[in-house]
Amino acid sequence: MLWQTTRFSIDLAMPRVMGIVNLTPDSFSDGGMHGGALAHCERLLTEGADMLDLGGESTRPGAEPVALGDELARVLPVLREAVRLGVPISIDTYKTEVMRAALDLGVDIVNDIKALRAPGALDVVAAHPACGVCLMHMRGDEPRTMQDGEPRYDDVVASVREFLRERLEALRARGVAAERVVLDPGIGFGKRSEHNLALLARQSELMALGRPLLAGWSRKSTLGRVIGREALGERLVASVAAALAAVQRGARIVRVHDVQATVDALAVWRAAGLPG
Repeated sequence: MLWQTTRFSIDLAMPRVMGIVNLTPDSFSDGGMHGGALAHCERLLTEGADMLDLGGESTRPGAEPVALGDELARVLPVLREAVRLGVPISIDTYKTEVMRAALDLGVDIVNDIKALRAPGALDVVAAHPACGVCLMHMRGDEPRTMQDGEPRYDDVVASVREFLRERLEALRARGVAAERVVLDPGIGFGKRSEHNLALLARQSELMALGRPLLAGWSRKSTLGRVIGREALGERLVASVAAALAAVQRGARIVRVHDVQATVDALAVWRAAGLPG
């Protein structure tokens, strides 16, 4: 199965690793954001990342929105350089103006936690001849409030599947080829731990939508609860285990912070001839 993007047709016959690059002021205190971010991009590529996902706004539960001008100032200088690295580059944003500016620079993928629900977002992607897009499920309208009121679902897998089906159909109705789209169940985005684990256990039900799945388990709080250690720095092994479990259940892309550890684990996985 192929994922068509702006410059690359990505072969998903084998699972791919998407490296996370957070372009926030506290992420690159050494060397400045621009230089530090580019060095980080290059390091993730040496570790084996197949593609990079750059974002200028935190989407952690409770995170405050970033002003449009600030987000553009964070991401555009780095994107201008990142598109020269020879790999697919993704912009992690829900703001239409950021999507448009990134695509104008040659960015390959729009990764939107709101699944193109912002006014004009569908228009930006539909107007582009080939960009890839990742549609993600999130409960509510923004990360700041997505965990409010203890999220509840009658059946979380059915709810996520129906949401993603509707968003996929919205793109198809605008003439966007299915080959340009992957789907993300949105682990941790408006979901309790039991919801996240159900999405992993029943991931095959989401694959019935006919598009590749992207799994984003890296360093999620659910993993800290499962292992009984809440510190962010103690979630590496659990993150790799979750990525492998997602691949075993059919995910074709894993979005991770810890690229080297994930790449190594997948190498052993493939050498053993295991599914995925």
